[in-house]
Amino acid sequence: MNENANDLPILGWREWLALPDLGIEHIKAKVDTGARTSALHAFLVTPFQRDGSDWVHFNIHPWQRNSRDVVECEAAVKDRRIVTDSGGHREYRYVIETSIVLGPKHWMAEVTLTDRDTMQFRMLLGRTSLDGRFLVNPAASYRVGKKPGKHKTKRH
Repeated sequence: MNENANDLPILGWREWLALPDLGIEHIKAKVDTGARTSALHAFLVTPFQRDGSDWVHFNIHPWQRNSRDVVECEAAVKDRRIVTDSGGHREYRYVIETSIVLGPKHWMAEVTLTDRDTMQFRMLLGRTSLDGRFLVNPAASYRVGKKPGKHKTKRH
């Protein structure tokens, strides 16, 4: 934890953030202090090799309750891990590292890829990403992230 916790921005329980490495200018995330690692909605996850390294190609539906708009992404695989979700289900997931922009902060974070199409939020921002960067007010919403105008995410 940051020694000057009073200087940290305060997040609400949900925030708008950007994933610029993936071409996502705005995605609504649930700030989830119960989740260790952040999780991103992904489908049609396909592993491949690039210059001798493991990569994944995947698609994202960035907007809640919208499965028409699709963003195609590629990222280097950092790891594969068994993750236990809040319902106790275990799943083997790809882990990527990508940049996150939220309010005044920009950092690299590990993110697991999983199908969240039926979930309310397409992204969970886990506590590893929050530690030393933010405090969380669970009674507040959208304290830091900018709400987009009409959907501006790059679509493919």
